[in-house]
Amino acid sequence: MTNTVLVLGHRNPDNDSISAAIGHAYLRTKLAERDGNPDGLVYLPGRLGPLPPESKWVLERNGIDEPMLVPHVHVRVKDVMTENPVSVTADETMLEAGRLLRKLNVRSLVVRDSDGKFLGLISTRAIAERYISATDMLQEGEESSSMAVATSLIESLTQKVGELMATNVLILDGEDLVKDAAADLIASELREGVVLDSAGRAIGIVTRSDVTNAPKRKVILVDHNESRQAAPGIEGADVLEIIDHHRIADVSTANPIRFLNLPWGSTATIVTYELRKEGFDIPRGIAEVLLSAILTDTVILKSPTTTEIDKDNASYLCDLLGVELRDFGLQVFRARGGEESISVEKFVEADSKEFLANDNVVLIAQHETVDLEAALSREEEIRAHMRKLLNDKKYDFVLLLVTDILSEGSQFLLEGNPKIVNNSFGIDVDQQGGVWMPGILSRKKQVAARILS
Repeated sequence: MTNTVLVLGHRNPDNDSISAAIGHAYLRTKLAERDGNPDGLVYLPGRLGPLPPESKWVLERNGIDEPMLVPHVHVRVKDVMTENPVSVTADETMLEAGRLLRKLNVRSLVVRDSDGKFLGLISTRAIAERYISATDMLQEGEESSSMAVATSLIESLTQKVGELMATNVLILDGEDLVKDAAADLIASELREGVVLDSAGRAIGIVTRSDVTNAPKRKVILVDHNESRQAAPGIEGADVLEIIDHHRIADVSTANPIRFLNLPWGSTATIVTYELRKEGFDIPRGIAEVLLSAILTDTVILKSPTTTEIDKDNASYLCDLLGVELRDFGLQVFRARGGEESISVEKFVEADSKEFLANDNVVLIAQHETVDLEAALSREEEIRAHMRKLLNDKKYDFVLLLVTDILSEGSQFLLEGNPKIVNNSFGIDVDQQGGVWMPGILSRKKQVAARILS
């Protein structure tokens, strides 16, 4: 674990969050290769939720693996265990086990059967206890008892490991959190716990010192810098770097880090810019991934968040790929599927973010479409799901922007307290059908910024 760096976007990942993680992990890997990778770090893209359909589409057409699903960044047992622990069979002698313990300078060996399945542990402690039990025969001043002890100790060397092994061993799951496993390990009679695979073979061994001195998981954040949007456990992780294009929020770090926060339309634009600045060739697959994210986050360069830097980098990627910008952008948006086929959960929650407004938590979601009429035909079930989120999460309000890419505007649908939204925009959003807001394409710049201010 100590050499793995997870590159993670925000919860409820959108295409920019996924694509920036993939692109930045590629950039960091290339930089490490160029510099000789003195730290031996491996950069892996991850995701904190379901893959957006447009991300799935662009990854599949380029043969790129999906980023791994990362439920949290708490330290796990598998992160601290010693992998592939040394083992002996139950039929081997204590002499053979003792020599191996000394040679490897370890306290315990895994005991397995002929099929490799875990049976128990043999430790230096077991050898010491066997020695002490032999001395029980010793009677002060009696030569015969001394001989008996010597004989017993010699016999112990030829005993089978299976006769002295401990079987009351704590069995752990590799995905268990270290903070939970620590209490069990300290309370156990032995000093070690063992991690088994599905076939019952020992794949790791964990000591008390492993869990009390557990290293933090290394993380790079992209497309966010707010703890509410980050992976669970972020407060205990080692954040090495942040690449973002949103407001500066509340993620804190123990040490100074590189924090690249630029007011551009997409985090993928920042990654593309950095790749070009470093002089790296961008493979076709990575180029398509990054271009798709620039175009979704800037609504095919129509959003007011779009900058000249976004346009320049999108144009560069289009030339590299030999595609026309608008045509490719519409392909990406249409990859989301028909409005009727999307589950209401994905419709509302796929691109949603929590914010703190006036000491209340609110949810602002956005659904972009090329068929507004079909999208709004589902208003009744959409509102029902919004009300469920409102009640379950105790939000002050849930605001959904149904954004028409072609007409360049958004329909506002709201459940909950409408006061802040109405005051911010001078509208009455608390009505069936919602309110059409021409020119509103950016949740970040045109909606969240006004509400939060």
